[in-house]
Amino acid sequence: MTAVAPIPYWRLSSFYLFYFALLGSTAPFLALYFDHLGFSSARIGELVAIPMLMRCVAPNLWGWLGDYTGRRLAIVRFGAACTLLTFSLIFISKSYAWLAMVMALHAFFWHAVLPQFEVITLAHLQGQTARYSQIRLWGSIGFILTVVGLGRLFEWLSLDIYPVALVIIMGGIVFSSLWVPNAQPPATDNRAAGEGFLKQLAGPGVLAFYGCVALMQLSHGPYYTFLTLHLEHLGYSRGVIGMLWALGVVAEVLMFLAMSRILARVSVRRVLLASFLLAALRWLLLGTLAEHLWVLLLAQVLHAATFGSFHAAAIHFVQRSFGARQQGQGQALYAALAGTGGALGALYSGYSWNLLGPATTFSIASVAALAAAVMIATRMKEDRA
Repeated sequence: MTAVAPIPYWRLSSFYLFYFALLGSTAPFLALYFDHLGFSSARIGELVAIPMLMRCVAPNLWGWLGDYTGRRLAIVRFGAACTLLTFSLIFISKSYAWLAMVMALHAFFWHAVLPQFEVITLAHLQGQTARYSQIRLWGSIGFILTVVGLGRLFEWLSLDIYPVALVIIMGGIVFSSLWVPNAQPPATDNRAAGEGFLKQLAGPGVLAFYGCVALMQLSHGPYYTFLTLHLEHLGYSRGVIGMLWALGVVAEVLMFLAMSRILARVSVRRVLLASFLLAALRWLLLGTLAEHLWVLLLAQVLHAATFGSFHAAAIHFVQRSFGARQQGQGQALYAALAGTGGALGALYSGYSWNLLGPATTFSIASVAALAAAVMIATRMKEDRA
């Protein structure tokens, strides 16, 4: 009998901790920082959209390179180091053009990292895929620690310290990547030899799934770009706002803990459908009733569905839809279409925020989530679970 290699749980988890700590420092506070620098809502939307636009290009390029060379861990380490170096250019100038360049450069390398690391993690979890959520939840914990800590920090200190905080977290990503052992997906899947990426992409429900990924991230545009500013204008303090962001991620963590049991009983199609429907409800609540704390608390708890169950089910679907030699491209396309949707969401919300107002901006997001629910209901078959 062949011995099963132990899973390097803490090494994998530490990378997710730092990687999503960076997301926890950008999603709630990047727009706030640009507002602090004096940019308009339209310019803020554009600057926030640039890293998301990089997700349309970078993951596919790096994903192809990872599948072609098999050197995924080297790509992760190179991308992490270049992310740190290129973002450090922010200390040189704060002009719009310079910040746009910094956003583009660091995102090109940052978005090389996660899809390749997801493949490495799943390779370590051979035969134990249900444990993915138990490792990924440390990313949520990193997000919580950062969003609460920075929310408090920015109540005491100026937002001028914000870039320093990001550089420290990026350094954590670099060092944690050096601690992770390599692993390769097994080349035993019959599809690896007999089918190419495009043929697998044309499988039942796969294209519909990727279209829904873009719509889901488009619907998150106002949330990730303007929620902090929206709540500040409603009178919430930065400390409270940080805790509200954290509440959403706590709900996400609890969902990750439950996902292995949920997916054992409920099809991926049904999990995705429920996630989209609850997303549509959440955006309506945030756009129209966020001045009521109890409604805001409910809306943040729904992050368990709009990110937690959606992401876990999506990763599960991608892994089952592609062969071993196409896993990197499958994960990269997931990241790229998420970036496309996120960029469009940031752009439209940036232009509509002042023109149409928060309620209408979030209503558009709700319609996008409903459209994704319709696509899943009509185009994805139950036997894809």
